[in-house]
Amino acid sequence: MKKLNLQGITYIELLEGNHEWYWGSDYTEGDLYEAEELYHSNHSIKSNRLVFIHYPDGTVIEPMKSKEGQYFGKPLFFDDKIQILLVDFPKSLIHILQYDHEIKKTELITTLSLSATKDCYNLLLYRTPLMLTRSAHDNVFQILYPQKVDINISETESFCYRENDRLYFERWIEDPSYRNEIVVRKYPSGEILEVIPGSLLIMPDGQKWIL
Repeated sequence: MKKLNLQGITYIELLEGNHEWYWGSDYTEGDLYEAEELYHSNHSIKSNRLVFIHYPDGTVIEPMKSKEGQYFGKPLFFDDKIQILLVDFPKSLIHILQYDHEIKKTELITTLSLSATKDCYNLLLYRTPLMLTRSAHDNVFQILYPQKVDINISETESFCYRENDRLYFERWIEDPSYRNEIVVRKYPSGEILEVIPGSLLIMPDGQKWIL
């Protein structure tokens, strides 16, 4: 039995995009959106911690520590590196960083103004390519990085992944029977190219299964 010292973090999950790295956070103020709400309500927020665990050896790393008023979002693995989302609320900035575990170095990929998005609701990193996106309940899917794009979608539609100039969404329909559909849209116009009956499941090795 292996014992890991994560200093209070008791839940970890597989880092999307790989088979060897897991990640965990203490979520001291909830998720990124909840931390933002607290900050704008004039509450001082306690920055969360972000750790990564390598399988199978159990090596624990903490590439960087957030400062007061900063908060980590959900990371992922892309281009053989760990991609990190960090929001600095006092400075109204969004940072995307990447950690190269081979050379143990963290570098800044880009910085965006927090004003580029209405809020941090469902502010998430996706691949491939590396993208920063936001989707809320306003029937709009936003890509904030690497290019600013707004795409009108249906109320029950949610983004799954991008493949070249094709964006894959999944939506549910109840009329009256319940069913799922995969909606393929063209990037960047959002034009619907194809609708496929079924649900989409993305496997850890990147395979896409339609159920």
